[in-house]
Amino acid sequence: MIIGGLQKLTLIDYPGKLAATVFLSGCNFRCPWCYSSELVMPSKIKNHPKISETEFFDFLNSKKGLLEGVVVCGGEPTMNNNLIDFIRKIKSEGFSVKLDTNGTNPEMLKNLLENRLIDYVAMDIKAPKEKYEKLTGKEVNLEDINKSVDLLLSLSVGSRSQKLADYEFRTTLVPELLKKEDIVSISRWISGAEKYYIQNFRPEKNIDKRFEGVSPYADEYVLDIVRAISPFFGECQMR
Repeated sequence: MIIGGLQKLTLIDYPGKLAATVFLSGCNFRCPWCYSSELVMPSKIKNHPKISETEFFDFLNSKKGLLEGVVVCGGEPTMNNNLIDFIRKIKSEGFSVKLDTNGTNPEMLKNLLENRLIDYVAMDIKAPKEKYEKLTGKEVNLEDINKSVDLLLSLSVGSRSQKLADYEFRTTLVPELLKKEDIVSISRWISGAEKYYIQNFRPEKNIDKRFEGVSPYADEYVLDIVRAISPFFGECQMR
């Protein structure tokens, strides 16, 4: 496991919990607006400072009784074949786990859910289906993305006591790439989801440097979209 970063405290990344965030290196997408190139681009991963698993688990052990959860994100965590063992060890230390994923590995996601190794899933929906490869910069198996979407939507079925995990979908609204009609199309795709969040783009150390000169949409434009799509979801907000 290549650990490219550790945020020792977050009040916002894990809803309702005091948590730490561990960043795993490596990603199978090349989203041009991504601001974590040190976790995505192989040349930067090679030179970026690493944290050993021993150091990470020593930190967790020192925070028992203080922190409640761990956010596992990337990059794309499910690229790591030993992710299941890594998360199992976190759970064994008594922490709840939130997984951030792009949904390209539905089999691993299903395994983690069925074995109750994750308590919360946040899945990024990059674009409407017809725009996925344009926005991710890579060939995309949409069947896998759709399987992950369906898997999370199925979590809403049945009683609360039987629910395997909480979940949310989220989309980064990037000017020049996505507009209101794209978000409406996504909303029809994932309609019925418990939570959907629209994140405004950040022009900050982006993989494609051209985006560092792109201004985010005005908040009112984003809020107008949120108001339009809210009927599709249990909860829909701007982040």
